Amino acid sequence: MFIPFGKNAVRGMAVIVFSLLVGGLMMVNSRVDAQRRKPAGRKVSAPKPSKYSEFNHATRAHQMACSSCHNPFPSTNWKTVRSTKDGFPDITDYPHHESCLKCHQQQFFRGARPEICSICHTNPSPRDSSRHPFPNPREIFDQSPKGKKAGPSDMVVAFPHDKHVDIVTASTHSTKAWLMNAAYLPASTRTMAEESCAVCHQTMKPQGDAAEEYLTKPPVNLGDSFWLKKGTFKSAPIGHTSCFTCHSADTGILPAPENCAGCHRLRPPQPPSDFDPKLAKAIGFDDKVMMQAWESRHSSGTFRHEWFSHAEVACATCHNINTMNTADPNTTKVTIASCASCHATKTSDDGGALNYEIDKRKEDPRFECAKCHVAFGKLPIPASHTQALSRAASGK
Repeated sequence: MFIPFGKNAVRGMAVIVFSLLVGGLMMVNSRVDAQRRKPAGRKVSAPKPSKYSEFNHATRAHQMACSSCHNPFPSTNWKTVRSTKDGFPDITDYPHHESCLKCHQQQFFRGARPEICSICHTNPSPRDSSRHPFPNPREIFDQSPKGKKAGPSDMVVAFPHDKHVDIVTASTHSTKAWLMNAAYLPASTRTMAEESCAVCHQTMKPQGDAAEEYLTKPPVNLGDSFWLKKGTFKSAPIGHTSCFTCHSADTGILPAPENCAGCHRLRPPQPPSDFDPKLAKAIGFDDKVMMQAWESRHSSGTFRHEWFSHAEVACATCHNINTMNTADPNTTKVTIASCASCHATKTSDDGGALNYEIDKRKEDPRFECAKCHVAFGKLPIPASHTQALSRAASGK
């Protein structure tokens, strides 16, 4: 049946048809452009679902003032967590529910045992309010089931050694001098700065006079392979006890104990570690602090602090104490130059370990440099090592 259209009606229909055609072409072009931008041979992965069983400080929504969650200061249980004689005002308990509920109300009421509740609670349920120990103090947390499985914290402590080394030394020789600024310490006190390292760092699991040098019994056919020896690592403070000796309400030395961000930082990207988890499991030791020290060692896993030649040299022989900041792994790394002073010689006949390893690698590209390294010894020899050998050969 014929239906007559007026001029306006025909014009309107034409506009509608034209708009539909243009819109369709735009959609096709946008899809073509998207395909062009999509990397060839790669699938676009979906966003990773949030893991609510672990708290991550690095999440953008969590990057807020520490006191937003960790309050009040001190925690109400600080007097009971440590013994009476060792106790001091501190954050020793999890944040209250309201710190989480303002953002995670949906997760709090998801299922009979909400996953998010397991961050703090051992058995999430209305009838059981028991909780895991708070990560501080670590001495208690590390012994708990959660602590034994927990990996490294997503936070690190920014400890500038140059601001502490002279002051700590002065405190070991005078009851008043530790309050002085390091710039005003007498030269005689500065010469004793090395002693301050021992205030915080002691040899872990030393061999002492014992006959057995290995931490655990090695296999009979060990040969030149690596097996962890006693006295390899140095300890470091793992809690507030050492810090709050000076940084307390009584002394007024900043940063104050309630200023968490004064010391704590998000963990930066870490350099590769010379660590083999399978080997560590085979060696079989359960000292978590020592394990994490090995996991974070970025150079030689075989360096042993207790070995007599190493024990006789000052810490500053290898460590650049004035530039060390524990929040920046690049400042704590020991360079090959420190090792080369003893282990690189003019010729291989002079007994240099670095000479021997490089000679062996030249003879056999598959040779693994195991005198110093656990994992890095399989990699190509870095230029820094060959340069150290060249300097030793030239006598510079």
